[in-house]
Amino acid sequence: MADSADRITLTGLRATGFHGVFDHEKRDGQEFVVDIVLGTDHRAAGRSDALADTINYATVADLAMARITGPAYDLIEALAEAIAGDCLTLAGVHTVEVTVHKPAAPIPHTFADVSVTVARGLEHPFVVALGSNLGDREATLRAAVQQLGFEPEIRIGRVSGLVETDPVGGPEQSDYLNAVATGTTSLTAPDLLATLHRIEARHGRTRTVRWGERTLDLDLIQFGTPGAPDEVRSSDPALLVPHPRAAERAFVVLPWLDADPRGRIRVGEDVIPLALLAAQLDPSGVRPLGGGSDD
Repeated sequence: MADSADRITLTGLRATGFHGVFDHEKRDGQEFVVDIVLGTDHRAAGRSDALADTINYATVADLAMARITGPAYDLIEALAEAIAGDCLTLAGVHTVEVTVHKPAAPIPHTFADVSVTVARGLEHPFVVALGSNLGDREATLRAAVQQLGFEPEIRIGRVSGLVETDPVGGPEQSDYLNAVATGTTSLTAPDLLATLHRIEARHGRTRTVRWGERTLDLDLIQFGTPGAPDEVRSSDPALLVPHPRAAERAFVVLPWLDADPRGRIRVGEDVIPLALLAAQLDPSGVRPLGGGSDD
């Protein structure tokens, strides 16, 4: 999980709970201690000095206490997961790390503590366009999707069917195979882009000729939900999101529509349904080959 640079830390929250596998634990109860680290962004609160621009620590404590003293779980792993999920519902929380200590656990040996820690982050939807026109194009694209799905912080949703497309711009070159993959991730947009570049490099991708032939091209088309608070809009040359030319490219829009018929794309200040945009594009250079899939 990608780290947030700014944090709020709440440690040593203590209460009696009735969590445990054994009957006596659920009957008699015991003390549990919870530590919580919230990943957030302090800049707005730092500028405004207003409570409304930060996360209310008392609210965080109330949520955790309700779980500690509430309905019993067999495992402290489940308790930690529940607290983490509650924290992620709070506005401004990007990531959360929850540690649950069970110092009186029924262990027949001398010990100081036993604890579990879970780290979770918000899931952001993303769209990635894939292309290849060198080597075994189909094998390369399928391997890239598989490698992307192997990343622990990335979950692939739907993958479009393959399309063969005419090259656009650049020197004379072979036709491309293209596809679009959708999914969710707890990574930040820069971290997801870096992951895409690492996968490209594994397949021998070089950037010597603009719009030239390539073994593998992975473009981050969209990050977050258009119009929602998690939408990333960046004009930084190192992170151009949404992709500035995606709406003009049938080889992106048509397979994307195949993967997500209800998808929407940002065009300037407007958010447009993919189906409407696809109807305005020339599909003649995009030849479907099929083969789409769910996760």
